[in-house]
Amino acid sequence: MNAILVKSKIKFLILFVILLSCMACSMDSKYSESLPVTTTGADEDYEAIYDGDDKALKSQVGMNQVPADLKIIKSANARYKVKDVKTTTRKIKHIAQKYGAYISDLRFENNLYQKENRFTIKIPQQYFDVMMDSIGFMVEFVEYENITTKDVTEEYIDIHTRLETKKEVKTRYESILRKNAITVEDILATEDKLRIIQEEIESAQGRLKYLTNKVSYSTIQIDLYETVEYTEEPESYSKTFFAKGKEGLNNGWTIIESFILGLIYVWPLVIIGVIVFFVVKKKIKNRKV
Repeated sequence: MNAILVKSKIKFLILFVILLSCMACSMDSKYSESLPVTTTGADEDYEAIYDGDDKALKSQVGMNQVPADLKIIKSANARYKVKDVKTTTRKIKHIAQKYGAYISDLRFENNLYQKENRFTIKIPQQYFDVMMDSIGFMVEFVEYENITTKDVTEEYIDIHTRLETKKEVKTRYESILRKNAITVEDILATEDKLRIIQEEIESAQGRLKYLTNKVSYSTIQIDLYETVEYTEEPESYSKTFFAKGKEGLNNGWTIIESFILGLIYVWPLVIIGVIVFFVVKKKIKNRKV
């Protein structure tokens, strides 16, 4: 009898343990379903960058912008292959005029295998990138394209600060000259100091003006070239009938012009010759009579 009771208790305990295990598993599954699922895949990260708050994105863009008070000198040097040099040059000039730019120098070369046009564009700095992009759309091949930037902010601020200091020194010297300079030696010494300070001020102002112009207008040097079918240079050239006729007319007019100018130069001799001719002619008539 006791053995039967013991077996019944063991079966009851086993069933109770199994029941508790099932309840625990169901509770874990419900808890995991209630929690948010987080992933760190590349797709979710990519979407998070562009699907976030607009304000946060705009603030991040603002942090990457270049401060407006920086003094940057921009320049570019590029060489492009184009279909037609003259046509492309004309289009670039039109675009440059649209953005307030100008062509500072231009050189055209034509040889047996290619045509080349080299020119320099001075353009306001705010239109530098737009101009470069516009040129890029018109070319067939980019041989090289070098863009450089030079930060002269530190030099600009340093010169400006020194300039203000020198102006203050000049004001003090002028005050000394008006109030404290009594003797001739004091006046001459103060005027000499003022002269030196004025030269330094003008030099600093010139440098500031130079930097301002370089920052305001960027430089773009462009080399455009087009390839042409190679033709050998002839050993000799023969003139056409029309060319010879034109040359004959020019030479004939040159002879007439030289003759008339020669008569003008020797007009005294011409007059003397005419007088001698009439005198001789008159003597001959008198002898016949």
